[in-house]
Amino acid sequence: MERREFIKKSASVAFAIGASSAFGNFSDLLAHNYTPAKKNYDLVAVKGGEPDVMFDKAIASYGGMAHFVKKGQTVVVKPNIGWDVSPDRAGNTNPKLVERIIQHCFNAGAKDVYVFDHTCDNWTRCYSDSGIERVVKDAGGKIVSGETENYYNEVDFKGGKIMNKAKVHELILSADVFINVPILKHHSSSRMTASMKNLMGIVWDRGYWHQNNLHQCIADFSLFRKPDLNIVDAYQVMKRNGPRGVSKDDLVLMKSQILSTDIVAADSAAARLFGVEPNDIPYIKIADEMKIGIKDLSKLKINRIIL
Repeated sequence: MERREFIKKSASVAFAIGASSAFGNFSDLLAHNYTPAKKNYDLVAVKGGEPDVMFDKAIASYGGMAHFVKKGQTVVVKPNIGWDVSPDRAGNTNPKLVERIIQHCFNAGAKDVYVFDHTCDNWTRCYSDSGIERVVKDAGGKIVSGETENYYNEVDFKGGKIMNKAKVHELILSADVFINVPILKHHSSSRMTASMKNLMGIVWDRGYWHQNNLHQCIADFSLFRKPDLNIVDAYQVMKRNGPRGVSKDDLVLMKSQILSTDIVAADSAAARLFGVEPNDIPYIKIADEMKIGIKDLSKLKINRIIL
């Protein structure tokens, strides 16, 4: 696919789950079975359903996708598609969730919905074997390569302690709405990956992050463009051997999902689901200290849903 077909060039730069939780134990996190129409929630946590059904319930807490996407807008949905593994291995975002998000975007009036990732394995195989390419097309979205350096433009941003510039995929620079859809899982370098680390898939040079204090770089880059919405897929969670995983024995079925406009809050809640304290994940602690978002979940208005 030629670049002109999918993007208008932008000039702007703008083993068991740990029982511990910021909300008490896991059942406390999702203690109420209700979904009111529209409230000023900081975070929505839902448990007990399939990925698409959980998203339907969770997005209703914000009054629907129309709260984020307006008629005629261009949307980028950024899942994790980094690994050449099948959906049942939970190395990538669940395709059912990706498909449902796209459907909601179009129902809200989106003009175009693009999906991409700068993959770690061969990108064509990642897109195909993850199941994400098929569901994007089925839902009417456009699946786009993240594999060519020419698609990335250098941008500057302020406030980083190590990073203040990066080459960012042009879709992110031009989209009206940016929806970040990571999968929660173990990671050998950062212990856990979720919303903030998923942003590594929108930049060209990931090696710089690994060579120059990964945790600080993850926090620094979160200053650039905060996603309009973060949707953490915790349906099946890889508790060890991440980020690729070795087998299904690495997985725990959690049937959960977290939504927040606050990327630090989303990752703090994700850490609790993962069974660790947010302070145990250095990039979360750093991002909180940099005031990128809120780590202390007790300060948030949370809607807890059990299906």
